Amino acid sequence: MRLNLKVPFAEKDQAKKLGARWDAGRKIWYIEGIGDTGPFARWSPTPHDASPAVPHAPRQAAAKTRDASAKVQIGRNYVALPRVCECLPWEVCDKCRATALTN
Repeated sequence: MRLNLKVPFAEKDQAKKLGARWDAGRKIWYIEGIGDTGPFARWSPTPHDASPAVPHAPRQAAAKTRDASAKVQIGRNYVALPRVCECLPWEVCDKCRATALTN
């Protein structure tokens, strides 16, 4: 079974020595097939990260919940929106669902 880890860049060498592997496609460290996960406890994901995926609402319903400030701004009009939570950019949790660009 695969377990994704939250390893800070400064600690990547320590995780690698213990047997963690880098998934370049997802850009995340993980362990797989290791019985004792104790040495990786400090990098284990929080309960929020391990929550099961929630089925997404239809695209039309998600579009109605967005406000005008959630539009993608290009070039000189670009404004970075503040982060709502600590989830990965390609994952959508309950906290950031209203500001997500995809459903």
